[in-house]
Amino acid sequence: MDGDRVEIDGGIMEGGGQILRVSTALSCLLGVPLRVRRIRAGRSQPGLRPQHLSGLEMVRDLCDGKLNGGEIGSTEITFTPGKIKGGTHIADTKTAGSVCLLMQVAMPCVLFAASPSELHLKGGTNAEMAPQIDYTVMVFKPIVEKFNFTFNCDIKRRGYYPKGGGEVVLHMSPVKELSPINLTERGTVTKIYGRAFVAGALPIKLAKDMSAAAVRCIRREIRDLYINIQPVREPDDQAVGTGSGIIIVAETSTGCLLAGSSLGKRGKNADKVGIEAAEMLLQNLKHGGTVDDSLQDQLIIFMALAKGVSRVKSGPITLHTQTAIHFAEQLTKAKFTVTKSEEENAGNDTYIIECQGMGLINPNL
Repeated sequence: MDGDRVEIDGGIMEGGGQILRVSTALSCLLGVPLRVRRIRAGRSQPGLRPQHLSGLEMVRDLCDGKLNGGEIGSTEITFTPGKIKGGTHIADTKTAGSVCLLMQVAMPCVLFAASPSELHLKGGTNAEMAPQIDYTVMVFKPIVEKFNFTFNCDIKRRGYYPKGGGEVVLHMSPVKELSPINLTERGTVTKIYGRAFVAGALPIKLAKDMSAAAVRCIRREIRDLYINIQPVREPDDQAVGTGSGIIIVAETSTGCLLAGSSLGKRGKNADKVGIEAAEMLLQNLKHGGTVDDSLQDQLIIFMALAKGVSRVKSGPITLHTQTAIHFAEQLTKAKFTVTKSEEENAGNDTYIIECQGMGLINPNL
């Protein structure tokens, strides 16, 4: 058996949970057994954390696979995939571990399942070091659906650090194959909108302060555009614990979506949270790409699976993206090239990520 296993070094490049997510999803999709060693060797607490383990267990259950080494703190796992089936599955981090990262590992798998899937993902909806659920719904969803699939994401409850307790339900139907995408025309920014939220014990004034500070910051660079950042208080029956944060999205004339976001925490001034998100958005707009830093690496696995050539224009290539490309190439027949953008008006840190996808076909449809 070991002769056919793909060996993955989880400590190279980005050295975090993303290596595990990309390689496990691809192992499941391609029916290739996997061994991952030195899991999260690049992190202060190496090995599996609760969110990584619940993600692995969900993929195992999705395909009736076998998982060895699946315990908290484990630095080596072996995974043997079975056949991907649809149906209802639950993944619960029992912490504030990100539901969006659970989504990242499961979504490519259920696209190639035998029947529709309903995934109940429990944990943190607005967590540090991961996309916020608002980003997933407002930015990731409309763009990733250009690969020619749709999904429904129902936010049942929001959960924040340190307790989590959030729940998101994902409904997805399988597809025959994925279409390639071409995101190379940025266009001009036509509107800027977002939401500044508070939940639990925090007053709505904080949300208003975050919003106002963000608008002031953006106004210094972009003067003539209406900016609509709604301050909201999450309903008590739809949020567990206390949390705050903001997400701001810029939409362009060609339908590109780029964002900036930030989370509040104890002792952090509300103005600072708003300004952080605004500065992140402006930074993402500066490089002239069609996707922001957070989306760049999330598109790689779909580009690798799609049939035909995908092209995405982006700012500087993040280490997360380089890592995703490395493992996508190692496990699939997809071929990526990254070249500097040749356009006159492109900044000197604008790149084109091109991928000749493997054209995976769903054998069940």
